Amino acid sequence: MEIHIHNISFCAIHNSPNMIRMQVFLMLHINRDDPKPIWQQLLDQVISHISNGNWPQGEQLIPSRELAQQLGVSRSTVQLVYEELLARGYIVTSRRGGTRVTSCWNRAVAEPNQAEAEGPLLPSLPYINSYADQLKEWLKGEEAQEVRIDFSPHEPYVDTVFQKIWRQTFQRASSQLSPADWAYGDSYGFLPLREQIKRYLSLERGIHVQTDQILLTSGANHSINLIAQALLSAQDTVSVEDPGFPAAWMVMKYRHLHVVPIPVDEHGLVVDLIPPESKLTFVTPSHQCAVGAVLSEPRRQQLVHMAMKNRSWIIEDDYDSEYRYRGDPLPTLFSQAPNHTLYMLSFSKMIAPGIRLSALVGSQEAIAQLAQVQELIYRHVPIMEAATLTRFIELGHFMRHMRRVRNVYRRRHETLTKAIIDSGLAKRFTLSEVDTGSHILLEAEPLFDETIAVTQLLQRGIRVYPLGPYCMESTRRGWVLGFAKVEEELIEEGIAQLADVLLRT
Repeated sequence: MEIHIHNISFCAIHNSPNMIRMQVFLMLHINRDDPKPIWQQLLDQVISHISNGNWPQGEQLIPSRELAQQLGVSRSTVQLVYEELLARGYIVTSRRGGTRVTSCWNRAVAEPNQAEAEGPLLPSLPYINSYADQLKEWLKGEEAQEVRIDFSPHEPYVDTVFQKIWRQTFQRASSQLSPADWAYGDSYGFLPLREQIKRYLSLERGIHVQTDQILLTSGANHSINLIAQALLSAQDTVSVEDPGFPAAWMVMKYRHLHVVPIPVDEHGLVVDLIPPESKLTFVTPSHQCAVGAVLSEPRRQQLVHMAMKNRSWIIEDDYDSEYRYRGDPLPTLFSQAPNHTLYMLSFSKMIAPGIRLSALVGSQEAIAQLAQVQELIYRHVPIMEAATLTRFIELGHFMRHMRRVRNVYRRRHETLTKAIIDSGLAKRFTLSEVDTGSHILLEAEPLFDETIAVTQLLQRGIRVYPLGPYCMESTRRGWVLGFAKVEEELIEEGIAQLADVLLRT
């Protein structure tokens, strides 16, 4: 039911000796069936009339009691409307002048039928625009209607067992947080989690540090961005693996660093080709990102000695060293050159990308400088995820999860390798045979058109990932085949389809 009130004398000005009363006649309506409260209906209409200029600046509003009687509503409803108008600056009130439409209201600003002006010009961001698209392509590949088998090299194994345990841990951690934990925290990150990481690094990776040598971040991109801001200057020369981790050089280029691609062979990064002026080298020594090679011991020593001689940095991205199927994880570069190495540990790879938690480990001086940038730009990582991961590690769930996942990966690595050999693919293409990590490389001849196979397989509901997006200048080609998300029987089916496509060309 709508009630229309016509020709309400809503405001008047006594502006002459003859007491000439200027009437402003408006139409207000109240819809009793509208779920919106009556005061909100009236407020919206009044604001519209002021904005349109129907109520001139300086016009005096009639008392709330009189208006309430004319509208047939309670006085408190009208008072609420007036209070909201006053709070928003549409009206002003004084003891002598009463309540009036504000004289500083700029009708031109609020004119609803005025053509909307264009917003400020956006700056050109060539690196952001192109690299964002490249990273999306690298992570997800081409779009397809349905993908049954996804050989993603980016995402780890996540199952219902993990989800159940994480949910229980989340609830337990939440119940144990104190009010103080929800305040602005330490820019280094949640101290209990850094203590757990310190213990893990000491027992599992042979890295012995203090908690003030650990900085919590929200992933590898975040960590590299911090390093570029805190420890390098614009136009500094930095070196990266090629093929390698695309986000590393993209973030560095965005930060106006001069990025030099360094080739990778079967022994890992070719250290001899790193220019002496390089201030930083990004490396994945335990299992090279994309190619899968392990950095040989002579080159490890060469890289460490070069960093010490040139007083340069090494970023050691140890993203999947836990997944080694023969022997213990390799010694870290950090343990050999702690003052020159920034060690990156990612729970996105070890547990799940959705956690968005990682750690940077370095000297006290370097981490302190990184923490200052963190304080200014990011503050700290979210408390709830950090608290949950802390409990997840404390209760032993993390190590049990890692052992279980390592066994899954071992079986799938064996299944994938055998399927490639049995299919005949290994006779035409080169298969990396490193027993570590969660992906392998099936390499083609340089400049081979790898995208044809990608497109044809997508039409069959199978996604494979070409080597090309990992390359800056390298002409190496092939397919980076991850097995973390693919069950054994589907691995065999997917490789059979891959062989059918590749061996017919």
